Amino acid sequence: MDAPDSADGPNKGLARTRISVLVIAIGISVLAFLLVVAAWQNDRTITSDEGTATAEVLSAGRLRSAVSFITPDGVTHNPQLGVLYPTNLIAGQRIDVEYNKADPDLVRVSGRDASVAIIPAASVVVVTWLIAVPAQLLLRRREEADR
Repeated sequence: MDAPDSADGPNKGLARTRISVLVIAIGISVLAFLLVVAAWQNDRTITSDEGTATAEVLSAGRLRSAVSFITPDGVTHNPQLGVLYPTNLIAGQRIDVEYNKADPDLVRVSGRDASVAIIPAASVVVVTWLIAVPAQLLLRRREEADR
């Protein structure tokens, strides 16, 4: 196996690192976009066959809150994934929810929709690129200095 040329070795490594930073930043941006698209799709599914109920918040967290509600057919539902858009809920609180009648495990807090996912997703994208762009510039300067 040949040893890498001393002039090419560091530049190849820096070029690969620059490409890696770019791929990671693009990947994070795409995932954030897909998160908003998925939230919008869940909203469409709920709205297409919407039922409403009053639910009790069993546990509350920033990212997941568990709820329990009874549908008109008398069945109690406790969605495994919790309720969509769970911010500012308190355990024991009674809230109105909207759910998909065909799939009562797909439930959101009444009055909330995918628009609440836009700001967090956009924030992730902005922070990602605020880190990636200076990293790209720094790596490019190092790459040019090594030439």
